[in-house]
Amino acid sequence: MKLLSNPIVLVVLGLVLGVGTSAALIWKTARPLMHEVAASRAKAGKPEKPEKPWDFWTLEIESLASELKDQKAVLKQREEGLALQEARLAAEQKELLKTRKQVESLRDEIATKMIEVQADEAKNLKTLANTYKNLSAKAAVAILREMDELTVVKVLSLMKVDEVSPIFEEMGKSAEPELAKRAAVLSERMRLLKASRATAQAGATP
Repeated sequence: MKLLSNPIVLVVLGLVLGVGTSAALIWKTARPLMHEVAASRAKAGKPEKPEKPWDFWTLEIESLASELKDQKAVLKQREEGLALQEARLAAEQKELLKTRKQVESLRDEIATKMIEVQADEAKNLKTLANTYKNLSAKAAVAILREMDELTVVKVLSLMKVDEVSPIFEEMGKSAEPELAKRAAVLSERMRLLKASRATAQAGATP
């Protein structure tokens, strides 16, 4: 009790109580702030996740970008392949068109030549027919027997009936059976030729 009545003791005790009370108040006030600072530091150390709709990580973005890049390269390669194929098809079509024109030109040339040959052949056949009708039947048979049947038929078809009859008669009375047989074959082929000509003329008449 004497200590409590001592002024120095009271002063010291007041100082201690004051310091303790102040420290308690400061600790009470500073503790929430310290927690908030610690939480802020922890939050700053972690990467922030973007808000929606971009709420995925950088690794996913890089993977998607790489995949899109690969697909773009594949599409580009396909486009180049298609372009080459189109160019090749265009070149082939151009070559085919050129070949077609050459074939058509050659066909026209062949047709013209055939007409010329047919005209020349007809002219020659008429000349032969005029020659044989002025020969004796025996002389005509001697020449015609050495010619092929088709040529003989064409020549005789250009001659009149009264000009051909002596020739067939001479062939028929020959001692050679083959010659008489040939006369029958020639006669039949001439008949068929005249029939086909008549049919063609009838078809050509409107």
